[in-house]
Amino acid sequence: MHPVLRLYEDVLSSAGKSDFRLPPTPRFIFVVHGSAAIGDHPVSEGEAWQGESAITVKPGAAGVTCWRWELARGDHGAVTANEPGMITHEKLSAFLETMPKGDLLMRGDSVAFPPGGCAYLHRHQGPGIRCLIEGGIRIDTHGRSTSFGPGGAWYESGPDAVFAQAATDKPSRFIRVMILPRELQGKSSIQYVNEDDKAKPKSQQYKIYADAPISFETRK
Repeated sequence: MHPVLRLYEDVLSSAGKSDFRLPPTPRFIFVVHGSAAIGDHPVSEGEAWQGESAITVKPGAAGVTCWRWELARGDHGAVTANEPGMITHEKLSAFLETMPKGDLLMRGDSVAFPPGGCAYLHRHQGPGIRCLIEGGIRIDTHGRSTSFGPGGAWYESGPDAVFAQAATDKPSRFIRVMILPRELQGKSSIQYVNEDDKAKPKSQQYKIYADAPISFETRK
C-alpha cells in the first residue's frame, strides 16, 4: 500500500484543557489564526513548525487554528480528535503513488501571486497537497479546470502537468507541503513543460518554512 499524505484543520480553544498530543510521524503545521506552543516552540499566526517527534500542541491565549500535514503508512488511520474545546477534521488525503524512492525531504512553503499572476504549465519532482489561504486560484490539469477559494485544498501528483491561474482582482497565496528527493534540499522542484516558458518572467513568489530531511522509508 502506498504512503498517504493527509491535511487536517485543527481548531483549539483557549478555554479549558484542549492540549492535543500527536504521535511521532513526519508532519508540518502552519498556524492560520492565533498562536500555539508546539512542543517547546512558540508559533504565531503565519508561522510554521516541522518535525517527526511526538509533540503536544497547546493553544495560545486567543486559541489557534492550524493546518496540519502528516505523512503516514497507507495502513495507518487518520489522527483526529475532538477533545473539549477542540474541533479537528480531515480536509484532504492522498495516496502517494508517485512518491520518490530513496532519501526524502518534507518541504513546507507558500506560493504567492499578484492579481492575475499564473504558473506556466509545469511539473514537480514529488507529490504534495496545497491549501489556499487567500485570494482565488484555478488549477488546470488532465483537461479539467477546478477553482478554489480560501480554505480549498487540492493534490498534485508531481509528474502530471499543471497550469495555475490566480484571481485577477486580488493577491492569492497557498500553503504547500511536498515530499521530494532529498537531493533537492535548497533547490527548486519545478520543471516547466514548454521550452518557451522557461525564460519568461515568473509572477509567483515563494517563502520556505521548512525544507527538512525525513526518516520515512518506503516499504517494498
